[in-house]
Amino acid sequence: MIKNFDAWNKRKKEINAEKPNFYHEREIRWCSLGVNIGFEQDGTSQAYKRPVLIIRGFSRHVCLVVPLTTSTKKNPYHMSVGIVEDIEAFAILSQIKLIDTKRLHARLIVLDRDKFNEIKKAIKDLL
Repeated sequence: MIKNFDAWNKRKKEINAEKPNFYHEREIRWCSLGVNIGFEQDGTSQAYKRPVLIIRGFSRHVCLVVPLTTSTKKNPYHMSVGIVEDIEAFAILSQIKLIDTKRLHARLIVLDRDKFNEIKKAIKDLL
């Protein structure tokens, strides 16, 4: 599959001109992850968005997120977060990344505290 980096670059310039978005840890939100290199998780559709779980906030401008997928894989790098928009979603722990909050969009749900702590522990164990 050929990736359209030029279209993403145009959208990225638009996102960069926006104001930072307010957020909270444990939120699952749409996020403009864009088009990335190789096996890094991409956003989908023409909007280049994918749901992410906000793991930790560092400031108004940056936070640590884990991209979500609906792809079922049995390995230590995929953990179920439960149902998101009527579909079972999984956190891709190996794809954790720091993002600018300008990339964040609509909130989908706030993850249950116990499930969130389970995912945070798995991330710590991974590192």
